[in-house]
Amino acid sequence: MSTLRILTASEQVAAHLRSELLQGRWAGTMPGNDRLVTELGVGRETIKAALEQLENEGLLVGQGQRRRRRIKLPGELSKIRELRVRILLYESASRGTSYNTELLGKLQEAGYTANYGRKTLADLGMNVERVAKFASETPADAWIVEAGSRDVLEWFSSQPIPAFAMFGVKAGLPIAGISPFKGPLAVRRLIALGHRRIVMLVRGERLKPKPALYEQAFLDEIQNHGIIAGAYNLPDWGNSPEEFYRCLDSLFQLSPPTALLVSEPKLFIAARDYLSQRGIIAPRDISMACDDPDESFTWCKPAIAHFRWDTAPVSRRILRWAEHVDHGKEDRRQSYVKAEFYEGGTIGPVPRGK
Repeated sequence: MSTLRILTASEQVAAHLRSELLQGRWAGTMPGNDRLVTELGVGRETIKAALEQLENEGLLVGQGQRRRRRIKLPGELSKIRELRVRILLYESASRGTSYNTELLGKLQEAGYTANYGRKTLADLGMNVERVAKFASETPADAWIVEAGSRDVLEWFSSQPIPAFAMFGVKAGLPIAGISPFKGPLAVRRLIALGHRRIVMLVRGERLKPKPALYEQAFLDEIQNHGIIAGAYNLPDWGNSPEEFYRCLDSLFQLSPPTALLVSEPKLFIAARDYLSQRGIIAPRDISMACDDPDESFTWCKPAIAHFRWDTAPVSRRILRWAEHVDHGKEDRRQSYVKAEFYEGGTIGPVPRGK
């Protein structure tokens, strides 16, 4: 079972520089440290460690003190295919996830001219017009879109350039894709523990124009157990930190939930911090679980309940799709990776009196 690993700053810089090298941005010798520090906005030690990593990989060759490193692309890597693959990330922080780093590396190892887009969906406000303008101005033969909204993926699916939906709201669209299949395991467990006021917090784009498959399954499972489901259980809070905290304020004013399902690790941590400042602790006062994994969760006490899945099938599926695109074969198949629910120690029975 693979787990997500957050890369260090130097590893992220090395991944970026590796991508630029493989695209032929620089020839002969690598730019000096001062230029890279200015261009990337990171510290000198971070640049130094990243360049040393690329030396160890054999992409750069040191030529002595105060001399620029020589670029040396191995023969199998220098034969770049013509297919230009661009990964449109959800947000800048996505660069540090292990599955994106692994995917980019495998695409480049396969010989494709692959790189992250210069902007992310968050930079573009998940706005279809801005995404369309950015995509049309970016040289690409194929797009991989991470966690796209329904409107964004609908636009990509209508374009002549092939696109792949890595997660996102894609059901029913003519676009290839893959997602973890979570099912209603978490909500079933919470209901078995006696919870009736269960709230799921997800990004707003997963609710428009209607709840995505996972979110709808959550509502259906609640209703199947005789609980009237509505906006209270699945609030459309928006997408900004301010809107997130306003939603929490509203939830905990009159009828506080006894259980929270939160879609992302950083949103989970923000919600847990919000509650702890008010003396509300899981699982003593509330049950909490996260829809996505994070390697830090098992280090917490108690360990955080969450879904987890093997990320390797994601990159394997996308590589097969890229191969099909490269050979002119149409591929719009959507598939799923089975996820398991790790109960951890942040969920429990409904506290007495609630």
